[in-house]
Amino acid sequence: MKRENLSSGAQWEAHVGYSRAVKIGNTIEVSGTVATDGNSVLFPGDAEQQTKFILNKIKTTLESLGASLADVIRTRMYVVNIEEWEQIGSVHGDFFKNIRPATTMVEVSRLIDPGYLVEIEASAIIDAD
Repeated sequence: MKRENLSSGAQWEAHVGYSRAVKIGNTIEVSGTVATDGNSVLFPGDAEQQTKFILNKIKTTLESLGASLADVIRTRMYVVNIEEWEQIGSVHGDFFKNIRPATTMVEVSRLIDPGYLVEIEASAIIDAD
């Protein structure tokens, strides 16, 4: 099967050895996504706004590979403060209320930058029909 690596152009991709997303056949894996414009943390201190930005970024990534949020079968949410689970979960619900992928939300001690409050990964399978 053909492999398609999608780059965001971030300087860290080559250094760390990863892609923004990888599509093989009808399967897409989207790397951990944070609220950044490439140069700085967006919405510092606001997990809800970071989550909205992240899920829109994942949506755009999927669309660039011929998929949509409706193709998402799993998300994984890493949060630095589990006390904010309701705000983060509510935003996730706004995007996925009718899709309802399998999901996980776990608290982590920190993310790569102290300003990041949320990081989300997604897996999608494009319907072959």
